[in-house]
Amino acid sequence: MKYLITGGCGFLGTNLSAEVLQRGDELLVLDDLSRMGSDRNLEWLKKQGRFQFFQADIRSAGSMDEVIKKNRPNAVFHLAGQVAMTASLADPRLDFENNALGSLNLLEAVRRFSPGSTIAYSSTNKVYGDLEELEYAETPSRYVATGYERGFDEKTRIDFRSPYGCSKGSADQYMLDYARCFGLKTIVFRHSSIFGSRQFSTSEQGWIGWFVQQALEAKGSPGKDPFTISGNGKQVRDVLFSSDLVDCYFSAVESISRVRGQAFNIGGGADNSISLIELFTFLGRELGVELRYKSLPQRQSDQKVFVANVQKARKLFGWSPKVDKEQGLRKMIDWICQNAG
Repeated sequence: MKYLITGGCGFLGTNLSAEVLQRGDELLVLDDLSRMGSDRNLEWLKKQGRFQFFQADIRSAGSMDEVIKKNRPNAVFHLAGQVAMTASLADPRLDFENNALGSLNLLEAVRRFSPGSTIAYSSTNKVYGDLEELEYAETPSRYVATGYERGFDEKTRIDFRSPYGCSKGSADQYMLDYARCFGLKTIVFRHSSIFGSRQFSTSEQGWIGWFVQQALEAKGSPGKDPFTISGNGKQVRDVLFSSDLVDCYFSAVESISRVRGQAFNIGGGADNSISLIELFTFLGRELGVELRYKSLPQRQSDQKVFVANVQKARKLFGWSPKVDKEQGLRKMIDWICQNAG
């Protein structure tokens, strides 16, 4: 198998790239190295095995055409793009060009030069909007979406909110439509919160890793100033460790004849859901530290609750999470401790 991974030096891309090398398959990595930590991930990947690297921007149709036409990969894991809702509000055009236009450039290159390639696209739960129309119960530590205690399935109404939701949602729909109109072998993964090794988190993206960093800093400097959170801390997400995500992508590609042209909600599921308050409680207990924080207003278009119902993925290509949230959090703590600085 020959795999092309766009955004292959990002968090998810690096984990998928390492798995390709581990399997002994041919790897092509495309990345513009603009994201913090991507250069470090590239150097780490070079120690894992041999691969072709293309420093290119998915916003360039010519670059995508050249890579696809020359290499004709069996499968493309399309992860490149703008990843933060806050950044999309600051620069909607850049967000659109990276997510919507970049994805269209890839689809057109595959349609014209390598129509047999499978494309697995990294979409987002943000295609479902802010879900404010639902009813929520409030407990001391979390919100609960009434009637959706086991999570949201793919029949949930899409409702793009924020430039990020619009750009990712547009690409999401293009992927599905190119399967219908042009017969391409596409699959869409609407991710909830993913975390794990090779993730260089910031305050804008990668919240699990970011708050683990804050807890470790508080442990090392007990007088550290409080960090900030948006909202009251009762927002809930289901969390998925990176090794489970890797298994998801490869399992789906192996079953592409059955799953092509479909979208799947992918996350840790209801059993691995956690609120910010619950995360802070776990980290405080695990690290023996008191976490001090200040609350800011809730972020625009943020969801009170999103938990992925993963039954469709389990049924159609046999995938389900294996690493529970506490195991994953301990792995995340260990990785950050080993890779600080």
